[in-house]
Amino acid sequence: MTREEMVAASRAPVKRAPALLTARIVGRRDLTDDLMLLWLEVPESFSFRPGQYITIGRDGIERPYSIVSAPHELPRVELFIELVPRGKLTPRLWRLGPGDEVTMRPRAKGLFTFDPAYRNQLMVATVTGIAPYVSILRDYLHRGLTGHRFYVLQGASYRDEFGYDDELRELAGRRPDLLTYVPTVSRPQEERNAGWQGQTGRVNTIVEEYIERFGLSPDDTIVYACGHTGMIQDVKARLLPKGWRVKEEHFD
Repeated sequence: MTREEMVAASRAPVKRAPALLTARIVGRRDLTDDLMLLWLEVPESFSFRPGQYITIGRDGIERPYSIVSAPHELPRVELFIELVPRGKLTPRLWRLGPGDEVTMRPRAKGLFTFDPAYRNQLMVATVTGIAPYVSILRDYLHRGLTGHRFYVLQGASYRDEFGYDDELRELAGRRPDLLTYVPTVSRPQEERNAGWQGQTGRVNTIVEEYIERFGLSPDDTIVYACGHTGMIQDVKARLLPKGWRVKEEHFD
């Protein structure tokens, strides 16, 4: 680097990370030993689009989480979080409760948002991957939008891991013209799933079957895949060669 270049570089503006904000935990509900719903009260300056994520932290460690709530629910933000036993952040979060605080980035990010160009919206999720879909549906209802049909397939190992199955079943029953919800468990023979009478199998392995049942076509359908990388890669391998458009969001 020449002397002139060094001088120019020294005068260039320094990009600084945005100042962190503080969010207060106002609610927590444990679904299982490793799944919880968390409600935060965030500053009034925070905004987001349904499907985006918020980055929160504790002790200097940060991770992004898709937002479950819809924008009209601000200043409360709802999250669906899975414990990573050897992770750096979630064990810290598991020790917190109402009144405790976490840091947060001032802006939501992400492009995993509702695409209104397609009449049919096929949404595939594993466990906490349901979060952005709940946000999109709550917002769609709140704004009184019309003209779209949602099909949500959610996979989990156990029946107590779905998180929002009651809300989605209620909506599907009340608005069958808007939503079809199919939860599936991958370990139906285990005691924890005793009494389960719904769909079984990994969610990625039933996608093509339900596309046929629903009578969907790539021409007017967009596919969203959110959750574990293995599920997303398999859904893409099954659908992309057949002309389907797939949006993805990884939770690993």
